[in-house]
This record gives sequence, structure tokens and C-alpha cells, in this order.
Amino acid sequence: MSLDIRPFQDSDADDVVGLWHAAGLVRPWNDPHLDIERKKAVQRDLFLVAADDGRILGTGMAGYDGHRGWVNYLAVQPDARRDGIGRALMSEFERRLRALGCPKVNLQVRAGNDEALAFYARLGYTEDVVVSLGKRLIPDD
Repeated sequence: MSLDIRPFQDSDADDVVGLWHAAGLVRPWNDPHLDIERKKAVQRDLFLVAADDGRILGTGMAGYDGHRGWVNYLAVQPDARRDGIGRALMSEFERRLRALGCPKVNLQVRAGNDEALAFYARLGYTEDVVVSLGKRLIPDD
């Protein structure tokens, strides 16, 4: 495998959304195409894909607000898991965030996703004792 980690291109959109569906990340209240459009408008260089011979095998979005970095939508094709793609994407996000002066990276994992929690633990991530709150400002329906 010759993995190419690069910024998202508009032509990747359908493959990325397909990957998010395959990985179980899409929820009815989030339109993934709108999420892509929103990310393209803000720190587009932190929206990455991992491709091998043109096939999108992994993807993720990161951001930095001047206080903390965040990683969202990290996903790897189910048939390509355990090949180091997620690790490579996270390493690249950490490198890019560190270059921006980011002191800490946060991410959220849905409750019950033990596989993802184990993955992040292997990368050195630990559970923060916090309660995650959210409020939808713009509905996607």
C-alpha cells in the first residue's frame, strides 16, 4: 500500500460521505454534505483524506480555535482497519496542530464505541473528566 495523506478535494465528496456511512458516523440530524461545505469554509487544510491508488481509505477533520485542537469524523474503511491508516491520519493532524501552536487535542467518541476508545488509548489519549454539551444552532433538515 502506498498511502497518500492529503487535503480533501471537492471530487472526494461522495467517496468521503460513503466512507462515513460505512464507518457508522452519519446521524440523521447531521447532513454530511453540509458538514463538508462548512469545513471547506474554515481551516480547509485541516480536512484530510488518506488514499491508496485513488481509493479513499480514511478521512478526518481537525480544527484549532487558539485554545484547543479538535478532531472529528476520523474514519477508516472497515476493510482497511488495522493497517495503520487511522494512526497515520492522527499523527498528521497532531503534526499540523502542533505547527499552529496547539497545546492539546480533544476529540469525542460516542458512548459504547469501545473499538474507537481502545484505538485512541493506544495513541496515548486519555479520558478527560468532563460532560460534553451541545446545542444545535442551525438544523440540517
